[in-house]
Amino acid sequence: MQTRTLGRERLEVSALGLGCMGMTFAYATQDEARGMATIHRAIDLGVTLIDTADVYGPESNERLVGGAIADRRDRVVLATKFGSNWRDRERGVDGRPEYVRSACEESLQRLGVEHIDLYWQHRVDPQVPIEETVGAMAELVRQGKVRHIGLSEAGPQTIRRAGAVHPVAALQTEYSLWSRDVEAGILDTTRELGIGLVAYAPLGRGFLTGAFRSPDDLARNDWRRTNPRFQGENFEHNLGIVAAVEAVAQRHRATAAQVALAWVLARGGDIVPIFGTTRPERLEENLGALQLELSAEDMAELDAAAPAGAAAGERYPEAMMGNLNR
Repeated sequence: MQTRTLGRERLEVSALGLGCMGMTFAYATQDEARGMATIHRAIDLGVTLIDTADVYGPESNERLVGGAIADRRDRVVLATKFGSNWRDRERGVDGRPEYVRSACEESLQRLGVEHIDLYWQHRVDPQVPIEETVGAMAELVRQGKVRHIGLSEAGPQTIRRAGAVHPVAALQTEYSLWSRDVEAGILDTTRELGIGLVAYAPLGRGFLTGAFRSPDDLARNDWRRTNPRFQGENFEHNLGIVAAVEAVAQRHRATAAQVALAWVLARGGDIVPIFGTTRPERLEENLGALQLELSAEDMAELDAAAPAGAAAGERYPEAMMGNLNR
C-alpha cells in the first residue's frame, strides 16, 4: 500500500482511505454485515485511514466501525467527527468547547477505543470563535484522547486562525472532477501552512463511476435524490463529465471509478482521497487506482471536460450550502 503524510506532524496514512458513512447512513445500500466485511478487507489490503462521524446514523456508524476494528486497532488510523448536533436541531452545528468535550467522550465509548487518531470538526460553527473550538480540541490532544486534529469544510481564514492555536493535520473537503471549489484559495492555504487535504466524495457520490444513467436508478430512499446534481436537467448535463471519464478509462482498460480516483491522487502528494463503498469487490476495484498512472494528456483531457464550475447544480441542497467553506 502506498502511503502519504498529513500535516507537519506527519501523520502517515494509506494513499486512499475508506469513508464509512454509507454503511449505515444516507444511501439505500445499508448492510452492516457487509459493511464490516468491507472494513476488514480494506485493512487486509493495507488501507489504514478509516473515516466515520458521530452523526452518521446517528451513532450507529461509529459503533459499526468500532466493532470492525476491535481486533485490529493497531493497524488503523481512526478518524471521526463532531459538530453536527442532531440532538439540537435548532442549533445544528455546534462548536462550543463543552460540546467538543462531551462529543469526544461519547465517540470514544461508541468506538470502544482509548484515543482517536484524527478528530475532525465536521462543520464550522459561526456562533463560536474557531479559537475556542480548537482550544478544546487541543486540550483533548494534551489529555491523550486525540492524537491529531482536523477541520472539515473550513474556509481559508478559519484554517489560518485554527492553525495559530494548534497544528492542524488535515482539512477534509469535497474534491473531485465535478467539485473543484477547493482550488479557489483553500488548497493554496493548506499547502502554505503544511496541512494535508483529505478529499471526500472523490467519485462524485458514485455519479462519476457511470453507475447511474437516470435519476430512476437511485432507490426511493436514497439521499442523493435530494442532491441538485442528481436531478432533472442537471443530471443529464453531468453525464457529459462521466463520458469524458469513461473515454480515458477505455484507453487504459480501467474503470471510470479508477480514473476519477487517479485524477484526485494526481493533483498532489498532499491529497488523500477517501471513497465510500459497502462492497468488498468495489473496494478492490477502487484500490486499483493506485496502479493507474494518468498521462499529462489524460489529465489535460479531463480538466478540459470538467473545469471548475462545470458540474450543473450545487453540491448540496440549498439549506446545507451555508455550512460549507466557512
